[in-house]
Amino acid sequence: MTAGAIALIVLAVFVLIVAMAAVRIVPQARAGVVERLGRYTRTLDAGLTLIVPFIDRVKPLIDLREQVVTFPPQPVITEDNLVVGIDTVIYFTVTDAKAATYEVANPLQAIEQLTVTTLRNVIGGLTLEETLTSRDNINSQLRVVLDEATGKWGIRVNRVELKSVEPPRTVQEAMEKQMRAERDRRAAILTAEGTKQSQILTAEGEKQAAVLKAEGARTAAILRAEGESKAIETVFQAIHDGQPDQKLLSYQYLQMLPQLAQGPANKIFVIPSEFSQALGNLGGALGALGAGNGAPDEDVPAPRRPRAQVSSGRDAIDAKAAADAAEAAQAAKAAAAEAAGASTPIPPEAGRGAEG
Repeated sequence: MTAGAIALIVLAVFVLIVAMAAVRIVPQARAGVVERLGRYTRTLDAGLTLIVPFIDRVKPLIDLREQVVTFPPQPVITEDNLVVGIDTVIYFTVTDAKAATYEVANPLQAIEQLTVTTLRNVIGGLTLEETLTSRDNINSQLRVVLDEATGKWGIRVNRVELKSVEPPRTVQEAMEKQMRAERDRRAAILTAEGTKQSQILTAEGEKQAAVLKAEGARTAAILRAEGESKAIETVFQAIHDGQPDQKLLSYQYLQMLPQLAQGPANKIFVIPSEFSQALGNLGGALGALGAGNGAPDEDVPAPRRPRAQVSSGRDAIDAKAAADAAEAAQAAKAAAAEAAGASTPIPPEAGRGAEG
């Protein structure tokens, strides 16, 4: 191989190397800063570009997408002198590749330190309770301060979030006890209100039940009284319509005497003044019945026939009626004798006086 051929090969290889060095491909969402002889020349956008080999130098590409960076927990002192650890998350985007390259040496470290100092300034004016309940306000203040400071660096801070706020362990235990006590208090209040409502409803139900029972008893008493009144009226009307004689009334009167002496509380038995009269009337009725069953006496006038309504009542006084009347009279005498033996008898005149 001749020297000319070797020279051509060397020249072709050199041209190829120069061509490869002059062509640069920038990916999408990336930006490259070009320095010519150590001085900023231009910013390469996405796509195929040409540079001057051995003269232009492209710095490392800068990512233009939104980036997320998490900083370790930082100790911050609150207004009430409590040390809390706050973990922050920042979302930022590089808007100017030149400023991000030449305005700040280490953008992430600068953002971290700026976040810590700003966070301490904001949290230092808040208590622990306000810190735990005012995260949105803290995030807004941090974002405004960081965005204003990083604007000249070609970086825009989109969002700042407090990832976690960790108070001391003793404070956490106290907060848990407070929360448990508050929940117990609410549970006790709800239980008391439920018991109160239950008792009120029970009392109202018992009241309504008592009212309904009273109304039912009153209605029943009224109906019972009306029924008894109607029955007495009917019986009274039937008695008056039947026109009973004195003998039948005396027989009924003697049947009620044993019931007057009944009862464990009866210690004094008052002998009515009509007792002898009732016995006389009943004796007359028995004599008339015996005369009617024996030989007819011409001196005894024939008994007057009542109307049809009382004929059945008089005909009922037959031999069985006479036996019942005698048994009733004996029972009345025995009750009177027992009462007279148990207590001081009261003469008929006293009974008349009592009745009067």
